Amino acid sequence: MKNYFTTNDYLIVIGYFVIMTIIGLRTKSAEGSVKDYIIAGRTLTLPAFVATLVSTFYGGILGIGEFTFNFGISGWLLYAFPFYFFILIFAFFLSGKIRKAHLYTIPDKLDLVYGKKVSIFGGILVFLLSTPAPYLFMMGIIMKYIFGVRLSVSMIIVLVFSVIILIRGGLNADVRVNIFEFIAMFVGFGIILPFCFNTLGGFEYLELRLPENYLTLTGDLSLQYFMVWFFIGAWVLVDPAFHQRCYAAKSKKTPKRGILISLFFWIVFDFMTTTAGLYSKAYFIKGNVKPLYSFPSLANEILPPVAKGIFYLGIIATIMSTLHSYIFVSSTTFGRDIVARFRNETESSKLYNRTGLAVSAFFSFLIAYAIPSVINIWYAVGTIIIPALLISIISAYFEKLQIHSKYIFASMTVSFLTSLILLVFGIYFGSSEKPALFLGLEPMYPGMVLGLGIYLYGYSRRKYLKTESDYQ
Repeated sequence: MKNYFTTNDYLIVIGYFVIMTIIGLRTKSAEGSVKDYIIAGRTLTLPAFVATLVSTFYGGILGIGEFTFNFGISGWLLYAFPFYFFILIFAFFLSGKIRKAHLYTIPDKLDLVYGKKVSIFGGILVFLLSTPAPYLFMMGIIMKYIFGVRLSVSMIIVLVFSVIILIRGGLNADVRVNIFEFIAMFVGFGIILPFCFNTLGGFEYLELRLPENYLTLTGDLSLQYFMVWFFIGAWVLVDPAFHQRCYAAKSKKTPKRGILISLFFWIVFDFMTTTAGLYSKAYFIKGNVKPLYSFPSLANEILPPVAKGIFYLGIIATIMSTLHSYIFVSSTTFGRDIVARFRNETESSKLYNRTGLAVSAFFSFLIAYAIPSVINIWYAVGTIIIPALLISIISAYFEKLQIHSKYIFASMTVSFLTSLILLVFGIYFGSSEKPALFLGLEPMYPGMVLGLGIYLYGYSRRKYLKTESDYQ
């Protein structure tokens, strides 16, 4: 894919990184406390909550282009619909309980209900779940294309920028940059659709050029493959960025309202990205374009200078907003929920949290380098982590579902190891692109079933307990 950037396009992209850096460096923790650094002192208003949540939870833009290029409208059934379903569950049943808990992180709640061992293991799983590796890989691709530097160097540059904006201000800096990125992502994708309509044609253009299955909701998806991605949508329920922003909300009413408003923006943005992806597939129906490059390739063909720079700014802002947000979440998890809790310290120091930034950045680089595929990273992480976390987190917030901690720990461990072993088995006997299935089952299912079985056994032995601490 050739680079058709002009000087003005370069200036627009460079301007984004300059603005992002200025915002980050000019933001610092007002009180200088860990509370202010991790959850912004619980000061997030509704507009800030919406802007940071929308931009944080929509970073896989190139992966969405890949889905649409490969599956058409049915790709929406994989990457969007399951998340809508679980977002509604989160909004109505979890968001209020999380805010009322008045804690900081998911492992804080696990520690309160199930004790240290469960919370540390939960912290490790959350750290793995929140790896920004797929977004780092996408940013590496974009930076490599724009500036012509090697992928590994591109990823290192992006990580340095991310750490710089977070190191002083913590969540406050993350949120302020997110607000700028929220605007940029909608402007960027808003600019390409009129050019698609005017240059290529309306929806009749898509009907004439696309295969019929690309314009049907189910396409050629198998039920088992759809169900795996449906359960991966449960990621929302255990996503630490969702929990963190609920903990950081100023009002107890903000999380539910904010999530429902955010859902509206996600639906609008999904319409924009899916439509652009369909145009890319229709335009390159006989071309040799890699699905991951579908959006950049389309922009190169139909956008004039400046408009192209703004569109790339939208792509970059969409990815970077998630990248630096998850670096911050995983660094907090490392510093507060793993290191400090393992050392029996009631509060993590800023040193731990800032050390976590370096650890998170390094770990995400290794993952992105080892698994150079956005969809494969999502699939692998979701398959092994979500079943192990789901039961423990949900039950922690509902007293009637709580059981003894030894059963929760066993459920988490067996679920995690089962899914991990079967995933490795599949890759060994198949490939990372198409793992072999043990007994025809996706690795997530056996892990989920065994973990649920242990939980139900523990629940059957549950006695009436008066306090949360009795479950430990």
